[in-house]
Amino acid sequence: MLRIYATRSLAVFISAIALITFVKAETKHYIAPYTSTKKSLEATTPEMVLQNLMAGNMRFINKKVIHRNLSNQAIVTSLKGQFPSALVLSCMDSRGTPETILDQGIGDIFTVRLAGNVVDSDQLAGIEYATKIVGSKLVVIMGHTQCGAVSGACQNVKLGNLTQLLDKIQPAVNDIRSKQNNKLDCADSKTVDLIAKKNVLNMMQLITEGSPIVMDLVTNKQVMIVGAMQNINSGKIIFFDGTGKEITTKH
Repeated sequence: MLRIYATRSLAVFISAIALITFVKAETKHYIAPYTSTKKSLEATTPEMVLQNLMAGNMRFINKKVIHRNLSNQAIVTSLKGQFPSALVLSCMDSRGTPETILDQGIGDIFTVRLAGNVVDSDQLAGIEYATKIVGSKLVVIMGHTQCGAVSGACQNVKLGNLTQLLDKIQPAVNDIRSKQNNKLDCADSKTVDLIAKKNVLNMMQLITEGSPIVMDLVTNKQVMIVGAMQNINSGKIIFFDGTGKEITTKH
């Protein structure tokens, strides 16, 4: 009986030592990989940031996402500050969380989300803060297929405060209507997607027109603004420039 007790005590002691060692190791090496830092942000360019997001989306759709320790990343960013390399303004659609579909961790990107990914003075203020104050290199305006807000704008829906939000999408609706000889089928998903992309392009233009601060950063090639459309069926994101031309991955 004494031998059994001694054996059990030794086992408990060894387990306790192992636990303490593990905790110390976790505490000592808590710096999470793949988190944007001040050093990494200063060393990157807008083009590099874009390529990183494109690679992240490829990992997402191929089910090869990076396995991050998000708790550790939360600790690191709380102690050392945040240095997101990009700001992504996207629709509030629950199927398009930017950190997920771009395979980014805590502290890697700023995200601004609201229906129809529209831009007003409040969103411009956030973009100015991210780019001018923090130093983010890339601004992404991201729409998506089958967008409910865009469909609502196409149908000229009126509902409380939603009305004034949908009004911001109307210029895109009118543009596509004129290109289709004033015949607009709001029940057609392809038509809705065309409006959604045009809305993204309009918002990209609105940023530079509405913010001299951001315009100056873009002119000096310190910041780049790109558009994006997410296919909610596949998760794939197509990036494009201010003319609507697709931006491809550099190998």
